[in-house]
Amino acid sequence: MKIVFRIVLLAALAALGVWLWTVLFPHPEKVIHRRLTELARTVSSSSNESDLTRLAAARSMAGFFSTNVEMNVDLPELGQHRSMDREEITRVALMARSRAGGLQVKFPDINITVAPDKQSAVADLTVEARVSGERDPIVREMKFTLQKTEGQWLITRVETVRTLS
Repeated sequence: MKIVFRIVLLAALAALGVWLWTVLFPHPEKVIHRRLTELARTVSSSSNESDLTRLAAARSMAGFFSTNVEMNVDLPELGQHRSMDREEITRVALMARSRAGGLQVKFPDINITVAPDKQSAVADLTVEARVSGERDPIVREMKFTLQKTEGQWLITRVETVRTLS
């Protein structure tokens, strides 16, 4: 009976150790997925936000990006291809939040490919944005390139993926 108890105790300790390892050192894909989901939540806004809330959210959103980000997106506000720093990202985010009364952003499918060195990654995803007052959502295929900098995954490049349709 003592042997069975010890084996069960050893198995429970091993399972606890594996669980603790995955909590303390999660796989990069899981960290990036969580970070991108948090970005979508940060970008989303309601129509009754105060100006201070908009500013705080715009600054928070800029924290998801590297100091210099290469943008190649198909949005009229950003143009076609440009490099932006965090201040410009904050300014564009603040302008977009002010224009759109309410905005709900989701990334329904995120596919992440981590480089073998685990210091960079590419996330292919669909951006689904619903602007309040608009009937149809805005849907875009995007590609985000991320770089691990000082322990954080930061977006260094954003581009719109051209589809055949």
